[in-house]
Order: sequence, then structure tokens, then C-alpha cells
Amino acid sequence: MAKKRPPALLHEKNLRLSDVLDKLFEQGWITLKQKNWLRGKSEENHRNHIHPLTAIAELGWISSEASAQKLTIERLTRWLAKTYDMEYIHIDPLKTDFAALTPFVSYAYASRFNILPVAVDDKLLTIATAQPEVNDWQQELETVLKKQIKTVLASPKDIDRYLHDFYALRRSIQGAGDDDKLRIRINSFEQLLELGGDTENEAGEQHIVQIVDWLLQYAFEQRASDIHMEPRREQGNIRFRIDGRLHLVHDVPPNVMAAMTSRLKLLGRLNLAERRRPQDGRIRTKVPETDKTVELRLSTMPTAFGEKLVMRIFDPEVIVKNFAALGFTKHDTENWQEMVKRPHGVVLVTGPTGSGKTSTLYSSLRKIYQPEINICTIEDPIEIVDEHFNQMQVQHNIDVDFATGVRTLLRQDPDVIMVGEIRDQETAEVCIQAALTGHLVLSTLHTNDSPSAVTRLIDIGVPPYLINAAVIGILAQRLVRTLCPVCKTAVAPDPVLWASLTQPHKPPLPEKVYEPVGCEECRHTGFKGRIGLYEVMRMSPEIEKIIVTGADLGQIRHTALKQGLRQLRLSGAGKIAAGVTSFEEVLRIVALDHHSSEPST
Repeated sequence: MAKKRPPALLHEKNLRLSDVLDKLFEQGWITLKQKNWLRGKSEENHRNHIHPLTAIAELGWISSEASAQKLTIERLTRWLAKTYDMEYIHIDPLKTDFAALTPFVSYAYASRFNILPVAVDDKLLTIATAQPEVNDWQQELETVLKKQIKTVLASPKDIDRYLHDFYALRRSIQGAGDDDKLRIRINSFEQLLELGGDTENEAGEQHIVQIVDWLLQYAFEQRASDIHMEPRREQGNIRFRIDGRLHLVHDVPPNVMAAMTSRLKLLGRLNLAERRRPQDGRIRTKVPETDKTVELRLSTMPTAFGEKLVMRIFDPEVIVKNFAALGFTKHDTENWQEMVKRPHGVVLVTGPTGSGKTSTLYSSLRKIYQPEINICTIEDPIEIVDEHFNQMQVQHNIDVDFATGVRTLLRQDPDVIMVGEIRDQETAEVCIQAALTGHLVLSTLHTNDSPSAVTRLIDIGVPPYLINAAVIGILAQRLVRTLCPVCKTAVAPDPVLWASLTQPHKPPLPEKVYEPVGCEECRHTGFKGRIGLYEVMRMSPEIEKIIVTGADLGQIRHTALKQGLRQLRLSGAGKIAAGVTSFEEVLRIVALDHHSSEPST
């Protein structure tokens, strides 16, 4: 159990709601009606230790200024900092080394004055407060710590929350690190089978339970797609992948890292005693604030310093998105839907690992699903468990590979088959035979663009006539980060760069494009979320003729462009013109090569 937090000091200099309302009204932020409506609760909020900014932000008011923006806690805190001529800071848990900061101020003292250390160097300790007029503690700390204290203003909600979280997590890590016999204990086989109930009874070490709960909670809040737990010689690293980029979250002692790994292996029903072989598992849990169910796919790998654990976070809601939400244009949607609604044939999705192929395939399967259709999948591993599909997993230890799995599925009277990946000639030919016998087959390949998928199939040994007979079309895709809608800024486009990006197509130069800036909403990255770039190539008699005659990749691409293929680069240009992403982000993902000698028609 976490220690009960002592009440904050009710100081005579604490901000009062009435005073804050007066200042907001004087500066034109709120109306007289709003001020008078809330003013009556001033003394009650003061006695109950409710910060004035919190009380105002919870009402969801729209400011009476010309800009008419919502009075969020962050916006109000910035206003308060400017009013008192103080520096504003947004507390980012991913960038705060709480293990190094919390020893400077005890939890009881920090709670008493509702302050939180947020940065430190050799001479200066930076402390966040939400009470700009309460500074009695500053001289006391400078005397005791023999350091200069710098005060900054932060959101009262952030201070309240992280004051508890940072100190609780530090206590848990210290408590876990001090236990020489730290381990996760399983009392019985029945207990292992009953996982999913009260987690406090599932593990023998409460410190580790708290640390793991904190880890998952922050991963969900930070929109992480993957959690990496990496053992090292001195300290283990915990990193989150957010919008495709890895961010270091925290360092933990090696024995704590090992215990966290054991805790998660326990929840994922993995063999705790096996540390020399890779293992795969999954955890189904809920996000505390939204009660939304998410799935975590676990993968362990033995390394020089212990077991590395990677958890991929899957949001089941992603597979019910419409194609526009995934990033498809109207043209792409029409072509793609026409292909996946065909009664038989092979449809391929290409792109590197992490390019969103799984989301596209699952979304497509859900779109074509009907109670009278039998949809079967063979995957390695199953990415998202869906009750509408019959899903089968590759198991190499008992000789169940993709080719064997497809043969098994064909005896299950399927209408639609999804194959996780075509890796070899045998799997490719089995998929094509399934298509020729009246089934719709969806699968993936690892190629740079859609025309390259044809040459890839030929390279692995598929005869050209079988490609022509079965393949309906190919979709290539990538993911780019989307600009934060709050802080993105408009700039004039570079005509030369635009022409280089869009050739051989010639779309008009947009009047303005946008660049990332960075704010609290996007955690100062300038980006928030990701969206897909797509390139759809449908097979045509002209392309089939080229394939049979043994033409090279350039001829296939050239013919596809003449028939209206919209390349990934053009899809990226469309997202740039629409203000969804930036030039630099598209150029980071899509190379400026493979240009056609003629413009498309």
C-alpha cells in the first residue's frame, strides 16, 4: 500500500479563487457572469485545498478573448506564470530523472508545501510549485542543501499527480533493490491458470507489482506502441517507442529489471524458469482511465546481460477505423475496396516492418466480414485476437509453417484467407493455388513499393504465368508522423523540393505547408500520431504482358505510372499539402528515387 499523503500546508499566501477570477476578468479572459457564478465557491475550495486553476479548468470554459480558446489547466498555468513573471514548465515524466531528484527533498516536506524537484545540476536545484506567493520553504532548502533554488510554475494537477508517482516509484525501486531474495513466486499451477484477477495476489513482491503497474500506465498515457526492457551491465534501460521513435524512460537496477521481467512473464503465461530460449506470450488488460481493453504481445530474447523483453501494445479499436482514418485517399479507397471485395485472387500489402500492414489487413478483413463468410488467418504470431476470425499461429517446433497452415485452412472451407507473410516459393505457390481454387487470399511482402512485389515473387521462384493468373493488385504503404494540430506553423513551400518530391506527377504547388514546433500537447516533439502513405497498383493486361515477357522492374513501374499509379511520394505530397505532415517527415520515409522518364497520364 502506498503511504497516505500528508495534507498540503494551508498557507495564508495560497492563491484564492476570488483573486484569480478578478485577475482573469480584468485581463478579459472570462466574463462578469462567469466570475460571479464561481466566486461563491471561493472559500469552500480554499478550505478543501482545491487549487483555483484546477477549479476553473474543470468547468471547461471557453475564454472570452478574440481567440476564444478553451481554458485548459495548461493554458491557465501559463497565464499565471506570465502574471507573476515566473518561468513555466511542463513536467514530462519521460524526461524527469526522479531517482536523482527525489532524494533532495523528502516526500513529507514536498507534500507539505506541494512542491516537486524537476531538475538539478552541480549548483542549481529547480523546484516546481503551483503557489507563486508561497516561498517560505526556499530559504530553508537552500540552507540545508547548500544549493541555489530556482522556482518555476507548473500545473497544480501535474504536481499533485507526479508528487505521488515519483516518490512511490522511487520507494518501490529502492525496496525491490534492497531485497536480496527478490523474485516472483508461484504458489501453485492453479494460481498460474487463474491470472487476470487480483494482481496483488499473483505476485509475491508488492514493490515489483507497483513498478510494473506504473510502467504500463505511463506507456498507455504516452501513446507508446512498444515497451523495451533492456538489461545492461550496470543499469537496465526502459524505453518507449512513440510515433516510431524510441525514448529512454528510466534506468533501473539489474535485479529490479530481472524481477520486472519475471512479473510480466508470469502475466503473459510464459515459462519463468526458461531464460535461454526466446518466448512469446500476450497479456490482455485495461487502460485505467478509459477502461479500454488493450493487448500486449510479449517477446523475450536472451542477451549477454539477461533477458530482454519487448511488449508491443495493440489497440483493438484500430481495426475498426475507416480507411480515411488510416490515411487512404478517396482514389486509394475505391481501388483497394474493389480489390478486397473480389471473390477470389491474391491481394498483397508490402512495406517494411512497422509500416502499418497489420492495421490495413485487419481493417480490411473487418470491412468484408459478414456472418455468412468464413475468414481464416495463419500468422506468426497472431497480432490481434479477433472473435470474428478463425486465427491459427505458426509453430515451427511442430512443423506448422505458413505453407502447412494454408493447406490446413483450405480444408476448413474458407472464403477468405489471410497469410501473415509470403517468405518463400512454397508459401507463395500455395497462396496462388488457393486463389485459383476460388478463395480470396490477403498477404504481405517486404518490398520497397508495389511494382517491386512482382519482381520479388519472380525472384523467389514463382512462374510469371501464375502471378498473372492469381494476383489482383498490390498495395505499398509507409507510416509518417502527423503534425501536432496545436503548435504546427505555416511556411512557404520550396518549389524545387516540391517538384523533386512529386515528379513525374505535376500537382499544383500549395500556397503554404506546415512545419513542427513543439508544445505540451505533443510533448515538444511537434508531432502527434501517425498516418499512412499508400500506393495501389492494380494488375492490368499491359502489366501482365510485361511480366510474361520478362521485363525488368523499371518497365513495370513505367507502365503502372502511365496507367495512373500514384506513388508513395505523391501520397506524401498530398499529406503535406493538406497540412497533415511536413516535408522533412515525408523525405525521411520516402526516398527520392525510382523516377519515371515520363509523366503519368
